[in-house]
This record gives sequence, structure tokens and C-alpha cells, in this order.
Amino acid sequence: MASLTSAAVTIPSFTGLKAGGAAATRAATISAPRTSPPPMAMSARASLKEVGVAVAATAASAMLASNALAIDILLGGGDGSLAFVPNDFSVAAGEKIVFKNNAGFPHNVVFDEDEIPSGVDVNAISMKEEEYLNGPGETYEVTLKEKGSYTFYCAPHQGAGMVGKVTVN
Repeated sequence: MASLTSAAVTIPSFTGLKAGGAAATRAATISAPRTSPPPMAMSARASLKEVGVAVAATAASAMLASNALAIDILLGGGDGSLAFVPNDFSVAAGEKIVFKNNAGFPHNVVFDEDEIPSGVDVNAISMKEEEYLNGPGETYEVTLKEKGSYTFYCAPHQGAGMVGKVTVN
């Protein structure tokens, strides 16, 4: 589709013709008015804007969904207690559990091999007993896929009652 711009256009004028003689010509210059882009271009821009909005919305939804599929468990209470906060909770199978150092560290997360569903490899889901989260905000993440109850503890503070239980639905 052609569009006009504001470029000058010269149009010959054939006024004043003489009978039997050469034609006298005069040039007239006009400016074409500025026109808006063709409807197709506006449509493409509008579509790109709509696509951009859709992409942003999808990204925001994905971020919210990823946050919704994780639960944070604090290692050490805000009052300095040696505890998992919360210490008894439920998650969906495949949901990520993030254990986050909060207070009273060092801590670790060890699952009790006698208190997990049969067939689950305790070494695959536990930290090694000699490994620790030593600083504030350090994390250990685990995803439990088998349904059932899992008991876990912090090896250095198990005697002080730092134990927890998760039920996977």
C-alpha cells in the first residue's frame, strides 16, 4: 500500500495554449498533507504492544507460581530458640522446601532414615551430618516426591529438641 509523504510534487499546467503553436507550460508546486501510517502498520504496532503486555503478564504469573510452589522453613526461631519454624507442615508432592538459616546457627537438615517413606534414599534428601549452614540466610533446598511423612532434625541441636515433620500429600 502506497502512502504520501510531505515531499513536494510538481504538476505541469497547460493553460494559455495558443492555437497552432507550442504549448506554454507553468509548473505548480503543491505539498501533500502528512498522513498517518497505513492501517496495517498501526495494527502491527498495536499487536506488538499487546504481545509485550502478554509476555509481561506471563512472566509475572510464572514468578508467582514458582514462589507458590516453595515453602520456606526457618532454622532457628526469631526469639533465638533452637527450632524449625514451622516444625510441622504439609506440602504437595514435588513442592520445593527451602530451609533458611535464621538464628542460633550452625544448623543442618538431616532426615531420619527410620521416619521416611520406604524406598526413599535418605542420603539423597539429607545434608551430610558434618555439613552446616553457618551464616544468616544460607539455605538448603529439597524436593520430596513420594507421599508420606518425613521426620527431620538438626544434628547439632537434636538433643535440644530441634526436630520437625513434613507430610507430603
